[in-house]
Formats: sequence, structure tokens, C-alpha cells
Amino acid sequence: MNPTRRTVIGGALAVAAASTVTLPASATASASASASGRLSNLAHLDFLRSSVTPPAATGHTTFGSGPVGVLWTYADRQADGSYKRIGGGAYDAATNTYGQGAFNADDIARAAVVYLRHWKLFHSAASLEAARGLLRSLTFLQSPNGNVVLWMQPDGTLNPSADPVELPDPSDSGPSYWLARTVWALGEGYAVFRRTDRAFATFLRDRLDLAIAALERQVLVRYGQYNVVDGRRLPAWLIVNGADATSEAVLGLSAYVEAGGSASARRALSRFAEGIAAMAAGSTREWPFRALMPWGESISDWHAWGAQMPSALAAAAHALDAPKLRAAAIGDTAGFTPLLMTAGGPDNGWLPTPIDRTQIAYGVDARLQGVLSVGLPGLRQVAAFIAAWYFGANRAGRPMYDATTGRTYDGISGDGTINRNSGAESSIHGQLSMLALDAHPEVARLTGTPSYDGLQIIEAESGAGGQVVTPPSAWTGESQWSNGSYLSLDGTATWSVPASSQQRLVLPVVNLADTPTPARTTWTSGVRALGTLTHVCGQQGISAAPGALLPLTLANPLPAGATTLTAKAQGTAQLDALLLLPTVSSLRIGDAVLLASVDTHARVMSVPGKHSCSYDAAGKLVARGNASRALVVPGGFTVVLG
Repeated sequence: MNPTRRTVIGGALAVAAASTVTLPASATASASASASGRLSNLAHLDFLRSSVTPPAATGHTTFGSGPVGVLWTYADRQADGSYKRIGGGAYDAATNTYGQGAFNADDIARAAVVYLRHWKLFHSAASLEAARGLLRSLTFLQSPNGNVVLWMQPDGTLNPSADPVELPDPSDSGPSYWLARTVWALGEGYAVFRRTDRAFATFLRDRLDLAIAALERQVLVRYGQYNVVDGRRLPAWLIVNGADATSEAVLGLSAYVEAGGSASARRALSRFAEGIAAMAAGSTREWPFRALMPWGESISDWHAWGAQMPSALAAAAHALDAPKLRAAAIGDTAGFTPLLMTAGGPDNGWLPTPIDRTQIAYGVDARLQGVLSVGLPGLRQVAAFIAAWYFGANRAGRPMYDATTGRTYDGISGDGTINRNSGAESSIHGQLSMLALDAHPEVARLTGTPSYDGLQIIEAESGAGGQVVTPPSAWTGESQWSNGSYLSLDGTATWSVPASSQQRLVLPVVNLADTPTPARTTWTSGVRALGTLTHVCGQQGISAAPGALLPLTLANPLPAGATTLTAKAQGTAQLDALLLLPTVSSLRIGDAVLLASVDTHARVMSVPGKHSCSYDAAGKLVARGNASRALVVPGGFTVVLG
């Protein structure tokens, strides 16, 4: 499901195949951020750029003549600190080809957005020219049917069918993430070049309309239809059934419509935005806490990469003058994001337990763009806690962005190991974040070691009672068993849990079944009744596995000081984990504190610091005060600054 081509394995990212080009670590192509006073620095992204003259390919053309701009996919750090540019898949030195290719449409499109936004902010002629070159190669990758070939070899030869295979295959045979990202780049490209080069802008408009026609034919033809996923109705007109992919297309469509785009673009934007908004789920006390879910084939899978749904809805709301679209964006940014940050930062995947603790710039940038795009002052304060990841407030305790070189490292694994490769995707999203921060100098720069008091995970298998079951695969096809196993319970089990000075919501992660005789579990802590759960869901529909693995909130919280939990099952229940969520969770970075509430009552808390600003569940300011009497309202968040 994840189009990001490298995943964390054993604490380090998997290494792609053989290299072709090396530059020293000290090489730079633009003035350093420290010299200019800017955070953004395109030097490393410039290093990843190249140019190529593609051989003729039937049906593939571009604007003008001469070499087109391209971007190497990966940059691996060498022992001497230099970086080596490489492609994806197995490398064949005899033919100078990769199993996948050297350059890809996903990264070319997103890099074009970086250079376009850099030009808009700083009016750099070099950035405008770089964007032109990348847009010319992106449109060469577009086929006459409006779809896009994903991979290009080092000499510019197109590789429609990569090894390993990526779907759709051939890559221009249907809708795809790279088609969505092409729409993003073409939309922002048209908005810029219509004021600087009308002929090129007209060409981009025509190619964008070609892409929109493909989306109308292949995706929007299902507008108004819904898929059933474990009893829930989810929109069937999302690109590759993903609100994540669709959100990136919406960013481009919004820019295009703002710039006077076609009626078909406005219609596509309205319908795609409607579909994204329909992916909001949960409540202030129920998982996933008002998040916009990214995948229309699972009600159990939230991932950070590509989750640009809130920023896309904010852009669409402005372009369409449709304020109601902002409501779902506000729920995601003011509700889910603070809880994500207090639980350990911008982790890659809650599936539904926070299993994938990897943190990558793609996911961090999506969170940052969301809170900044919604535009509420309180969310700009939350942005400071997200952005701090780049500057060392992360699990590794080290900066992930180097402003003097423009490098963003490829990620931090769950154990805090930094992967110091710096490929295209990380570089792109690092720069998108830095450009956003340059555009919002009011966002505070926070540094320091973070400390968290948020969501805790108790593995169900740690309980006394029941039988531990290890399925053949932890991945079910739509969700993932935490720790690769679960507890089968047809009697009673008891767990020891760490004590807390606060009440905590208890969310057992249980496997729900579509059955007339579902299991039931009754939960207690000592003599206190916490609630009863019925382990039932609706019709499977298009989901890949029967049943749904979901956290369900018990009616009564775990009392402060409690150290045990007990469940008694009627029937056979499958328990994956227990999630414990403090009624007020917190993230501290230096003298700054972020508080997030799932309580039903307002609380006044004493927090080290000087000033507090309290916001409700809609992100609206409700109180200012001092840190000794910081108000936290139900479903809201509070920011305390030193």
C-alpha cells in the first residue's frame, strides 16, 4: 500500500542497487541557509537533479526541444560522508539500467512543486528554470491516455513495467499515485507560469486537462457510489481508493481552479474534496480521534505518509469558497494531530495500534502542512511541535535536517536509529516543510529533548489467561497484529498496567467479526466496572480480510492509580492490545508544552512555563493565562510557552 520505496528494516532503511554518480559532502549549489537567514536550502535537491535527452517514444512528447530535467531517486551516504546518487531496483552495469529506473514521476512531480514554491516565496530565476525542466520531463512521462509512466532509465528510456512490479502494470495503464502527483505539479505549475510564460502555461493546462479527463473516465465515473468496508460506507471515487493519493491531486486542482482553471477541474475538485471529507472517523474519545483516514479499503489503517488530506481540504475550501470542507480538516489537525504528537511524535503507522514507529519527512511534512494550511492561530502553535522533529526534538535526539547543506535524512527507526541516506522523497518533503516555515516566521523554533505522556500500549499477550496465537502473517491485508500475535480468550485474563496519576481511557484493540453470535468482553479494574464490548462489525465488502481489528473505547475510564485490568469473555474473543490514553496527554520540548484532552470536563493544570493559550475542539481560542493555571477543555488542546 505504501508507495514509499524504502521501508525500515532492522533499524535502517533498505539500500537500493548500484550507484553511478558521486559528489563530495561539501558540494553545494546555492547559498547556505545560515548565510541567507532562510531555513530552505535547495543545494542537496540540486545535487539530485540532472538532465537527459529521452529517445523517441511513441505517444510521448513535451514542450520545446532539448534535454529535460530529471531527479535521481536515492542518495546513499558513503563512509567518507559523500553522497552517491542511484536508481531503484537491481542495477545492470552492462546496460546501465535499473530494474525500476533512475528517475521517477512521483519525485519529479513533487520536486517541481518545491521549485515552484521556492520561486513564489523568493523569486529565484534558477528555481523557475528548474521547475520548467522538471515539468517538461513529467509531461514527457505522460501518455496520450492521460496516465503517466512511472520510471525512466538513466538515458531517458521509459520503463513502463518495472521490476519489482508496481501496480498498475504497465504504470500508465490506469490511475495511480504518480498520476495524482502529476496533477499536483501541473496545477501549481500552471498557476505560476501563466504569469511568466503564457505559452508554457497553455501547454501545462492542456496536459492537466488530459490528466483530469483520465480521472473522470477512470475514477470520477464512480462519483456518488460507495464501497462497503466492514460495515462502513466509504466513497468509491477516490484515486486508487486512497484519500492520500487524492489529496495530492486536490492540491494541484485547487491551485488550477484558483488560477481560473476549467469547469471540469472545478467539478473534479469539488467531488474529490467531498470524498476526502467523507473519510473523517472517530470522535474526541473514540479512535481514530477525528483523523481523516487515508485508505478507502480499511477502517483500521492510518498512515502518516501522503496523509495530506487536511491541507488538501483547506486548499479546496478556499478555491471553491466552501467553508464546510474545513470542518473535517480542523477535526484532523486540532483533534488527532495533538494526540499523535503526545503519543511519541509523527509515527508512520497506527494499524490500528501504533506499530510502525518509523518517522520520515514525508509523514512529518504532511502533519506540518495540515496545521499550517487550516490557518488557525492555535494550530500554528502546534506546528512548532511538529517542526521541531527536523531540529532534533525526535526519538533520536538529533537534527534530521541540515540547513547548511539542505539535506533531510531518510528517517528514524522505532529504536531511534537515524538512516543518514538522503534520497529524493526525504529531500523534497524536508524542503516543502522548510519553505512552509520560511513563509510562517511566527512559528516558534523549539529545540530540546522531547518527553511524552500520552498513549501507551499493553500487548494483550502479556496478560495472565487465554492462549497466545501467532498467525502466519502479522499483516491481515487491511491491518496488522501488534507484536505479530494476539490473545485468544474464552475465559478471564488479567493484565498488570503501570500506575498513573490521571484517569485513562481504555481502548482494547479487538478483532470484530460479522456474525450473529459475536463474542463479548466485560472489563473491570478491581471492583470498578469499565464497560462491556460486543465484538461485531458489519459486512466485509471490499476489505481484504474478514472482520475488523479496531480499538473500542470502554464507557468508564481507568481510575487514577489503578494497576490491573481484567477481561471476561463470553464466546471466543481475539484481543490484540490495550491502549491506555491519559485524559490529558502531553508533549514537552524545552520550555514548551502541548496538552491534549480527551476528558469530558475542563481541567486546570499547573505546568512549568509562563504563558498558556487554550483552544477548544474546533481549534478556537477560549482562554489565555499563566502556566500555573493552564485551562484544558474537553476535546481541545493547550499550548504553554516559556
